[in-house]
Amino acid sequence: MSPHVRFEPRRFARFIAVGGIAAGANIGARWLLSFAMTFEAAVALSYLVGMTMAFVLMRFLVFDLSERSVSTQFLRFTMVNAISFGQVWIVSVGLVRCVFPAAGFVWHDETVGHAIGVISPVVTSYLLHQRFSFAQSRDQRRRR
Repeated sequence: MSPHVRFEPRRFARFIAVGGIAAGANIGARWLLSFAMTFEAAVALSYLVGMTMAFVLMRFLVFDLSERSVSTQFLRFTMVNAISFGQVWIVSVGLVRCVFPAAGFVWHDETVGHAIGVISPVVTSYLLHQRFSFAQSRDQRRRR
């Protein structure tokens, strides 16, 4: 394992807690949006709500402050989340449209499918945010 990649249990616990809050906002927004649009569109738009909340909370509560600009951090955060969104959308829609109907599962199928989808990229997201989104600049690392 590279010396720059480290697993810190306390930081990961904060990541999970903050991610849970953002996931709740994501799922709540999807539920509300589902009254006005298709499940697929609601999943996409609600992801932006959760992602924005996650960025703000993670920047201040999970990762060390970086000398990189907020806009650079948000761009990097968005790039990581673009990858994660693909996974969330495929898992959520795949469960709701294919797996659950085949299994006869109907109890809050959209909410359960979306929740599973939102949870699916947690470990890879943590590592990518640690090493890319909120990584310290080279100058900061040299001064350590």
